[in-house]
Amino acid sequence: MTPAGRADDAPARLHSALLARGETVAAAESLTAGLFCATLASVPGASATLRGGAVVYATELKAVLAGVPRDLLAAKGPVSPETAAALAEGIRSRCAATWGVGLTGVAGPDPVDGHGPGRVYVGISGGGRTDVLPLDLPGNRQAVRSGAVAAAMDALLQRLSSPGKVDSGPGVTP
Repeated sequence: MTPAGRADDAPARLHSALLARGETVAAAESLTAGLFCATLASVPGASATLRGGAVVYATELKAVLAGVPRDLLAAKGPVSPETAAALAEGIRSRCAATWGVGLTGVAGPDPVDGHGPGRVYVGISGGGRTDVLPLDLPGNRQAVRSGAVAAAMDALLQRLSSPGKVDSGPGVTP
């Protein structure tokens, strides 16, 4: 069980919450490679709330498709809180969505740029601010990827239900 409810009903709860508010979401996904969008799209009627997104597995595509500044990628790397925030902000803008989700991290089994397997950053952008949730997720590649998607859905559900800041690590406000 997650704090917001059962993990397996999070996509339906997220879709319902967005639908009730007349809002939409888009995601820029690196380590999850489209799993967030695919999970939300499994809900009947998801086209009313899912604007789309981009799989930005390659570092170059973070800039090209999601609008992450190249100088930020050069300075901070593809796995950083700043990159997660820029992914969320960029995809929200490019897809004309109410909310943007940025997912970046290391699924494993090997470290990347000094980050160990399971290190994930989830960016949530909307409502005038961007929050970043740092995570250290256990397990194999699939467990890390699934855990990142579940955490992103829970973080967005929390933002939708509360005007306060998500319980997170270093945040970035536009």
